[in-house]
Amino acid sequence: MSVPPSSTPRLRRDRPPAWYPKGRQVDTAAVAEIRGLLGEEPRRRDLLIEHLHRIQDWYGCITARHLAALAAEMRLAQAEVYEVASFYAHFDVVLEGQKPLPPLTVRVCDGIACELAGSQDLRKSLAETLGSGVRVIPAPCVGGCDRAPVAVVGKRQIQEADPVTVAAAAHGGLTSPDTPPFTEFTDYVADGGYRILQGLADGERSRDDVADTVEASGLRGLGGAGFPKARKWRFLLEAPKPRLLAVNADEGEPGTFKDRYLLETDPHRVLEGALIAAWAVEAEAIYVYVRDEYPAARALFAGEIAKVQTSGLADGIEIHLRRGAGAYICGEESAMLESIEGKRGLPRNRPPFPAQKGLFGRPTLINNVETLYWLRDILERGADWYRDAGRPRFYSVSGRVKVPGVKLAPSTVTARQLIDEHSGGMLDGHTFKGYLPGGASGGILPADKADLPLDFGALDDHGCFVGSGAVVVLSDRDDLRAVVRNLVKFFEDESCGQCTPCRVGCEKMLALLDRPAWDAALMKELSQAMRDASICGLGQAAPNPVLSALRFFAEDVG
Repeated sequence: MSVPPSSTPRLRRDRPPAWYPKGRQVDTAAVAEIRGLLGEEPRRRDLLIEHLHRIQDWYGCITARHLAALAAEMRLAQAEVYEVASFYAHFDVVLEGQKPLPPLTVRVCDGIACELAGSQDLRKSLAETLGSGVRVIPAPCVGGCDRAPVAVVGKRQIQEADPVTVAAAAHGGLTSPDTPPFTEFTDYVADGGYRILQGLADGERSRDDVADTVEASGLRGLGGAGFPKARKWRFLLEAPKPRLLAVNADEGEPGTFKDRYLLETDPHRVLEGALIAAWAVEAEAIYVYVRDEYPAARALFAGEIAKVQTSGLADGIEIHLRRGAGAYICGEESAMLESIEGKRGLPRNRPPFPAQKGLFGRPTLINNVETLYWLRDILERGADWYRDAGRPRFYSVSGRVKVPGVKLAPSTVTARQLIDEHSGGMLDGHTFKGYLPGGASGGILPADKADLPLDFGALDDHGCFVGSGAVVVLSDRDDLRAVVRNLVKFFEDESCGQCTPCRVGCEKMLALLDRPAWDAALMKELSQAMRDASICGLGQAAPNPVLSALRFFAEDVG
């Protein structure tokens, strides 16, 4: 319909005419504010999440007027912007009529390691200490399991948190992330860094020779799946160009923090590995997806990427750094691709697989941070070195041990060795009772199974797996029912909701866990349905803690 001419009498506010535009209107002042925030940044669809972060960081929330203005500026439907903003936990969407948020939010990690260390009591204490002017909320594992319990104030993780230090940080404005000491670009180059990459660019080795070396080493994907790395490369080389590489640095598995450690201490070894992998599959660009819970790692990585690109070592390969927004599901490779494209992190149905049709519809190689970390050493020292060293990898060890942290050990290491030889033994007064060999997804094993190697496939007969190498140690003081409930509650919260077996299954399983007596038969039936019909690994692995508890800790769970 056409708008009436200007001679039309003034409209009555209580009775808009039929031609009056419906829906949320765009505030011109809000548009000006959004333009000021975005500056000269492109308004591309795949940058939607990055732009939402700018709004969240600047204003502390995302209001309805800014959602509408961003949609107008990016020429997107408001519903499209809202569904993305509301999907991710780190975007605080405030609509009309809703109560404004307090100026500061404190997130207290309720991951399994932090809960064992008393995060629930900490959260209650903080709420009382900080008062109504600060919002204190629970948060899923923030990757600080080695310093549990952890509270996050702004962008800063408060280690070994207590009400006094957190209150001081909250009221003192200490919200910037701490930058840990790390190997900088010049030091890395001086120690032989990027020499392997330069040699590949100069034609010293062929792609087949490099792939053969990596294959002979036995290097596998160290993000959890354990897929042979060289085989992934060969799949990509059969796909048409242009090709891309996506680096998965979104380790959200409870108990996992090894990738944070690698990014924060030796970022160039990861970067060189990424550039080697990109060279191996002739990828024209690299997209690094870092979880939002790692602001320090992301900030220093961005600075070091700029140095590499300025130096010319990237040889024309574009390196893009993308920021997660608090969604565990984005650790699933296809959900990560959706998030990089600026969408909700919903896993894709397969086929097609990412190697066929991945990021932006192009064939895409997806590798974990630690997998890339080892490439320089393998090509420098040889496949025999890596294999003879026991295919070393980094394990995240937390829970009831004296010295939690990232431990470098061969893949043949056992949980007992990690505890006794790498972690100072059990805490005083605690007796070893059981352990999670692979975070929340990997199941739970009793202490009498602690001499099994923590390697891919070694735990299959026991219904468990090592996954990302997140070892959480439990003691005789821990309530197994509470441990299982914590893990299943995590999956229920983090389910993307796309498929019914996972969305409803996690909710139903949690309700069964809350019953005084567990119905083992019904739990096993539900678990089978979730495993058989869930789209991705979240729903398929969510029952693992329950099944392990029923199998190995029947007397404890009742």
